[in-house]
Amino acid sequence: MTNWLRNGWPTLAIMLGASVWGMIWYPLRMLAALGVTGTAASALTSGAGCLFVLLVRHRALKTVRWHWLLPALALAAGITNLGFVWGSIHGQVMRVLLLFYLTPAWTALFAHFILHERLSWAGAGLAALSLAGAMTMLWSPQLGLPVPGNLAEWAGLAGGMGFAMSNVLILKTSRVLPDMKPEMRTATIFGGAAIFSACASLFEAMPTPPTGAHLGTAALLVVGLGLLLASNNMLVQYGLARVPANRASIIMLFELVVTALSAWLFAGEIPGPREWAGGVCIVLASALSSWAHRTKVLPPDPSTEDVGVAAECGAHNSGRNDHKGGKNRPQAMV
Repeated sequence: MTNWLRNGWPTLAIMLGASVWGMIWYPLRMLAALGVTGTAASALTSGAGCLFVLLVRHRALKTVRWHWLLPALALAAGITNLGFVWGSIHGQVMRVLLLFYLTPAWTALFAHFILHERLSWAGAGLAALSLAGAMTMLWSPQLGLPVPGNLAEWAGLAGGMGFAMSNVLILKTSRVLPDMKPEMRTATIFGGAAIFSACASLFEAMPTPPTGAHLGTAALLVVGLGLLLASNNMLVQYGLARVPANRASIIMLFELVVTALSAWLFAGEIPGPREWAGGVCIVLASALSSWAHRTKVLPPDPSTEDVGVAAECGAHNSGRNDHKGGKNRPQAMV
């Protein structure tokens, strides 16, 4: 029983974290209904998350050193978060999320040029499978070209590219700045998302802002989402420090299941045959990517691991790394 608990709780932590990410689109749409735009919601929730991390882990601030990688990571995280939030508010949730999950393709490409990792035949094949799934899902007899059909789907695609870049930059940062605490990478990611989204909000038409009781509800949602996202990342990081990376990556695909069910229950969105076929290819590419890049090194010892707070989106590919700089450790989502 003791062994079961020791092995089961980390897995449960990852599944709970994936479940939160799979349903986060719904309170974001509630904010939009109250008059808080997607860009504003992204800025406010990310700002709340950044503030929470800095307050809880303020002693780690002394480990921060200036490097150009930090603003680059902040920018990539900003694109990631805004693409996910704006796309999930304005588009069909499952299609947007599947486009977001094209990370095996982008990670292989970015890792080749930034980390100078050789692109293997297996990596190229999985990237091709992932892209084939997207083309299957996006192909339309009316449009012909397999490209995103609206701005929300383009946002999901851009967010996925930003997510892959964030993962690669996190690994690069952990190598270049090994003494910087992982919590400060988390704060950089949340802070970058807040600043980028705040700038983007200047270019989005603002509806009538919430007033009266609606203002109080919106404020509670913003603060609650910020705390939820930051706490959720801590929870997931607890599991990631105790579960082998390839296994954790498979578990985190549970997010897609939760997203599909919640979109059906709360929004009446039912994927069609093309979405199912393309989704199978994308999920299979993500799962096989974790297996192909599995590490033979034993998972870190939780008793000596400095468990930090990661902040990105559920990770399932070769570009994932742990918060101590090792390869193939998934990161969490903004």
